[in-house]
Amino acid sequence: MTKLVEDDAAARARKGRNIALGLGLVAFVILIFVVTLVRLGGNVAHRPF
Repeated sequence: MTKLVEDDAAARARKGRNIALGLGLVAFVILIFVVTLVRLGGNVAHRPF
């Protein structure tokens, strides 16, 4: 049985990709939230209570 040993450069590269992917996902969610607020923002003021 062989054990896969990753070197330090590969671990840093994967960590960097994971951070970039996470930040991209957060930015996308924030973008969708802001677009939703902008599209609904005008209609909220005209809503009957």
